[in-house]
Amino acid sequence: MKRLTALILSLVMTSMAVAQTHHVLIKTNMGNMKAVLFDDTPKHRNEFIRLVEKKHFDGTLFYRCVRNFVIQGGSSDSRNAQPGQHIGYGDEADEIDSEFTKKHFHQLGALCAPRQPDKINILKYSDISQFYIVKGRVYADSILTKMELAVNQPIRNKLKKTYYLPHKEELQKLKAEGKAKEYNALVTEIKERMDYEYRISDYKEFTPEMREAYTTRGGTPELDGEYTVFGQVIEGLDVLRKISELKVDKNDRPLTDVKITIEIID
Repeated sequence: MKRLTALILSLVMTSMAVAQTHHVLIKTNMGNMKAVLFDDTPKHRNEFIRLVEKKHFDGTLFYRCVRNFVIQGGSSDSRNAQPGQHIGYGDEADEIDSEFTKKHFHQLGALCAPRQPDKINILKYSDISQFYIVKGRVYADSILTKMELAVNQPIRNKLKKTYYLPHKEELQKLKAEGKAKEYNALVTEIKERMDYEYRISDYKEFTPEMREAYTTRGGTPELDGEYTVFGQVIEGLDVLRKISELKVDKNDRPLTDVKITIEIID
């Protein structure tokens, strides 16, 4: 079973690399990871490549490692940081527009851009001067459905309050008077408006591909739509696991430094 799972995972990762034009090697003292950069997130791809070429990430650390969640690194203030030093506030933040897409999501090995919290970053700009890689965990399909409902039900309730309730008495009157044509026209108008507003809202929907990934390989589905996924680790997931399981201090910094060097390999 383990061999079959590994084979399936290998085929999935290989398919992700097809037709992508740039790959990077993330080298650490605990092993290396090869990642593909997605061509359909060009702002992140290009800026990440620019920073790699100027060696911005070289000598920095994976300074935040949360088991079954993510490993985060690249902050400039992690370079030569003293043991116990609280880091992660680099002085070279590089913010760019987010590039959200349902095609790329927070499955195991996803390469992503962190950002400042919503209260100071309402447009969810990415800070590409750092990055994180998803470790995550496997989720039951029923949990994914509950995640959808937790986000979507309040949106539907708000739309109902905004578009349906103001017309409730009018609809009841039309129905009571037997004015079926007028009743149906108004219902259709309200429904179309609600459907449109729902489609352009920040609703949550896990595609069949996402559900398959999260229920087999795992990931962090709660981060979808919040942070940009711009690449995928296609080799070295064992290294990702080792780093994610390191002992850490109270700030989730590994007690053993994990130093980073990144190279463009094509």
